[in-house]
Amino acid sequence: MKIALIGYGKMGQTIEKIARSRGHEIVSIIDINNYQDFDSEAFKSADVAIEFTRPESAIGNLRKCFAAKVPVVCGTTGWVSEIEAIKKEMAQADSTLFWTSNFSIGVNIFAAVNSYLANIMNGFNDYNVSMTETHHIHKLDAPSGTAITLAEGILEKIERKTQWVNEQETQPSDIAIKAIREGEVPGTHTITYDSDVDTITITHEAKNRQGLALGAVIAAEFTAGKKGFFSMKDLFKF
Repeated sequence: MKIALIGYGKMGQTIEKIARSRGHEIVSIIDINNYQDFDSEAFKSADVAIEFTRPESAIGNLRKCFAAKVPVVCGTTGWVSEIEAIKKEMAQADSTLFWTSNFSIGVNIFAAVNSYLANIMNGFNDYNVSMTETHHIHKLDAPSGTAITLAEGILEKIERKTQWVNEQETQPSDIAIKAIREGEVPGTHTITYDSDVDTITITHEAKNRQGLALGAVIAAEFTAGKKGFFSMKDLFKF
C-alpha cells in the first residue's frame, strides 16, 4: 500500500517506521516546509494519507486530501467542533475520512469498558463521576480529544449528567475533566466514581507512542479503497 504522511514530528516518524515494517511504501511526506507537495503526483498516487499535525492545520490538510481524492486517516485533535461540517465537505467531494480522538487499541478497549461501567452507574445516583487526563507539555488541546470522547460516552449512558466541563463542576449534572500537562507523559486517562462509602477508578496509561502509531496504520489499511466517514467503531466493532 502507498501511504502519504502529513506531519513529520515524533508521531509521523513513528508511523513511518511501523508502516514500513508492515510492508507499506511511503510515497510522500508533507511537513511545514513543503505544503506545495499536496499538488504533487507523488501525493496523489497514495492509496491513503495519514495526518498528524496541529489543530489549526488539520482542517486545511483534510480539504487538500479531499481535493486530491486521497482517502485520509486523521489523528489530530482539538478541532472536533468542526467535525460535522467536515463530514459534509467530505461527502460533497465524494471522498474518505477516518477520524478518531485516539488510535490506540488499548484506549478503544478502555472506552468500551467506560461505556459499560457508565451504563451500570446510571442506576446508582450516589456515585459522582469525574475524570483526570495527563499529557506531555507539547500537547496543545486541553482537555484531550480522548477525554472528551470518554466523557461523551458517559453522557450517553448516565441520565443525571448533561455536559462535561473543564477543571471543576459547577452543578451536579456536570462531568469535570481536569487536564494536566507535564513532562513527556504519552497520555494517561483516569475515570473516577466516588461515593461516601467507596471509590471506583479505571485508568488507561499509555507507555509510548507505538500504540497510537500502530492503530493509525491499521486504520489506514482499513480505509484504503473505501468511501465515506469511518471511526474506530467501524474498525473494531466494539
